[in-house]
Amino acid sequence: MSTEATEKAYPASFLDRKEGRYLHFAKYHGIGNDFILVDNRDSAEPKITPEQAVKLCDRNFGIGADGVIFTLPGTNGTDYTMRIFNSDGSEPEMCGNGIRCFTKFICELENLHGKQSFTVHTGAGLIVPERHEDGKVRVDIPLGQEFRRVTVTFGTGNKDLQVDEVNLAEIGPKFENHVMFPPRTNTEFVQVLSPTHLKMRVWERGAGATLACGTGACAVVVAAVLEGRARRRCTVDLPGGPLEIEWKEDDNHVYMTGLADIVFYGTVPL
Repeated sequence: MSTEATEKAYPASFLDRKEGRYLHFAKYHGIGNDFILVDNRDSAEPKITPEQAVKLCDRNFGIGADGVIFTLPGTNGTDYTMRIFNSDGSEPEMCGNGIRCFTKFICELENLHGKQSFTVHTGAGLIVPERHEDGKVRVDIPLGQEFRRVTVTFGTGNKDLQVDEVNLAEIGPKFENHVMFPPRTNTEFVQVLSPTHLKMRVWERGAGATLACGTGACAVVVAAVLEGRARRRCTVDLPGGPLEIEWKEDDNHVYMTGLADIVFYGTVPL
């Protein structure tokens, strides 16, 4: 695998096609939740298989990532379609940090500058991300009509368990594979620091312990509001950095704002 410094600007052609048995890619991260981005605008089917994605995501023998994201042509009138393969080869409906990386990648491929917005078809429905002038990406995530939460409280006597004390590797898989969740589930461990400040760690379905989960941060704010422990606009601290989450009353949408950054470009044999 070869990598190039991020300072050097590459034309879109470097990123958008597979030549022989080599795949060009860009690696991005959204506050530590890292992804391999593949320009797939010329085909409705991903350029690699889930099995290949597993190999590419391996942090010892591959590129290393929490998943592979594909930028496909739009569906049902949308500008683009986003699909993701997790590091275990499974395919989630959507990813909050992933859609921010997707947005920055599209802006690079299309040479878009300044504030931008477009429509993206995902497995979770229509998503409309906005890239702001400061480089942050704001994502409008509508709540489904049915919202289910499971709140588990840990504690010994009067001492609340701190999220840093949670053994994710031990507890996370138990929730992920519990019979209550046939399709498996993400699990967020949350500590309320103040009504506007939460701290969170996450075990993700198909990826394990990650540095951040955008949709998970949205879910914990909604859950904390419903529990009467937080306001509708909060900062959520994750191991990889903060996210700004707002659950608006007027449209019942959850808005997530955060950074997404390029790490490097590369070419890898398949």
